[in-house]
Amino acid sequence: MLRCIVGDLCAGLRQVRRAPVTSVTSVTSQQAGLLPPPRLPVQTQSCFLSQGRSSPRLKLRTRLAVTLLFGGGLLSVWAFVHSEKQQQLRRRQRLEQLRQVALGQGTFSLLDHHGRRRTKEDFLGRWVLLYFGFTHCPDICPDELDKLSAVVSALDRDASLPQVQPLFITVDPERDDVPALARYVKDFHPRLIGLTGTPEEVKHAGRDYRVYASPGPKDEDGDYIVDHTILIYLISPDGLFLDYYNRMKNQEQITESIQNHIRNYVRL
Repeated sequence: MLRCIVGDLCAGLRQVRRAPVTSVTSVTSQQAGLLPPPRLPVQTQSCFLSQGRSSPRLKLRTRLAVTLLFGGGLLSVWAFVHSEKQQQLRRRQRLEQLRQVALGQGTFSLLDHHGRRRTKEDFLGRWVLLYFGFTHCPDICPDELDKLSAVVSALDRDASLPQVQPLFITVDPERDDVPALARYVKDFHPRLIGLTGTPEEVKHAGRDYRVYASPGPKDEDGDYIVDHTILIYLISPDGLFLDYYNRMKNQEQITESIQNHIRNYVRL
């Protein structure tokens, strides 16, 4: 029996020696600060580190944006220079064409229907529709001035266009004095200005536009018809002849033509 008791004691001592002590040691060591803190997961560390570095995709977008801005700037400069060269070329071509035509390059000095002296310089910077005629004309001149007035009124309705100044220069200064013109222009557009002068002044103005005018024979009442050029002239703000319209052109055609001239106009 003594042998059994001794055997049990020995077995108990062996179990006590084999009992694990790591948990106690681990807790005690961590509390004492002897062991390092547990390592974070690798994925968590990578997330923290990635916040301090720029993404390669972001750098690529930045480079692309800078390249596009620089390229767009160069393209804009090239387009501007090209446009300026084209405008200068058009100016030279148009000026050469107008010089070859040689219409409207002179000047005039006439009296308007209010009796004031007017020169060509008074109308520079404005679009002008000019017609040569006479107040005793039975049908052609009134028809053409009605058409001219309708064109000016149609252009006035387009707010994007500048006003066009209508002018009427008589080819019959002997009968068309200032009072006669004042009565005549009232029947047409309210901005129509009638111009007259001495026979030499009127002839000089007509010559500049190659206007033909020849009085016919007088009847028993002293009345006569003046045979003359029947054209409506378009004068640019530079004071140069730009286009003309004969009797075959109707109001719509003339209006459209003038609209195109104004919108495509390049000042000399």
